[in-house]
Amino acid sequence: MIYLDNAATGGEKPACVQSAVLAAMKACANPGRGGHTRALACAERVLACRELLSELFDGCGAERVAFTKNCTEALNVAILGTLRRGDHVVTTCLEHNSVLRPLFALKERGVITFDVAPLSGGKLLPEAVAALIKPETRLCCITSASNVTGQTTDLYALRKLIPARVFLLVDGAQGAGHLPLFLQKTGIDFLALAGHKGLFAIQGAGALLFSERAAPRPVLFGGTGSESHSLAMPAFYPDRLESGTLSYPAVCSLAEGALLVKSRRAEFAQKLLALTAHAVQGIKGMAEYALFSEPNACGIVAFAHRRIPSEEVAQRLSDRFRIAVRGGLHCAPLAHRALGTFPQGLVRASFSPFQTTEDADALLCALRELEKDATSF
Repeated sequence: MIYLDNAATGGEKPACVQSAVLAAMKACANPGRGGHTRALACAERVLACRELLSELFDGCGAERVAFTKNCTEALNVAILGTLRRGDHVVTTCLEHNSVLRPLFALKERGVITFDVAPLSGGKLLPEAVAALIKPETRLCCITSASNVTGQTTDLYALRKLIPARVFLLVDGAQGAGHLPLFLQKTGIDFLALAGHKGLFAIQGAGALLFSERAAPRPVLFGGTGSESHSLAMPAFYPDRLESGTLSYPAVCSLAEGALLVKSRRAEFAQKLLALTAHAVQGIKGMAEYALFSEPNACGIVAFAHRRIPSEEVAQRLSDRFRIAVRGGLHCAPLAHRALGTFPQGLVRASFSPFQTTEDADALLCALRELEKDATSF
């Protein structure tokens, strides 16, 4: 199968990541939960991963890197652990439900209010986001790249436009590993990561990086291996946010993936830009398709058949051509409403930097064949 669903999860894990996971399973212990040699060795490996992520994303030190099981959990920790009753939040129409649903839940309980920045000419402009800031705004939530189209927003410009008192939360699910995301340089207060996508880790590897001024409250409570005498969560990070045993194999995979990104991110980004440009150019020439993406470094190309529903297109690509894509709403309903593609959604092909133009050509060839099917609709 030609796997073009990397925006959902990376379909090919590099050999270094596979080896790291196997090694972790062969010699595994509970990091931070014992004083014996193996537990200490595992704890050192976990710390090394924290330090690497902080370096890669210009963070504020290893203690401000909290591991989670995915990006959704990281976003929930940032949102639920920061907001207070009476706060206002600014977010955007491009956000994933991992942002929208926590905000909606808090709004339904009467805890917060929030406003959603619209698209302007099909683009999300920093000025449109900043225009929604109110005196009671505490948090601004924005994606690093749309999981539907791959569209990005200038985070540097946005940070300059919003007041310093407003915390900036960036959903890095699609951008991390592909885009230059820097906490201190940009002024990001929270960066949520999905390790299993652009960072090449296995599933179960997520993280939240946060600035020195951010002080998120724990949203899970339990054992941390530290201050076990107390019934209260530790006051220090990252222990304050990490209840229960970490997935040590997942952390090890994330460390190896991050090392790979550190050495080859620019190369990978250029490869994805070329692949998406090739696919975009090919789809532009097909009368039966509407295109919703521009060439981008996140590897995402979104389109719709003018007569065949998106989920049906995805199914036909899988069944007839053994090409894996995703059709539908992609857990981003407001994005599709803004794009005018609700409720049918779009077909999303998402490339890995390990793929080739031959993979893109196979997709284009299959789409041309599906153009012929349109006569039955």
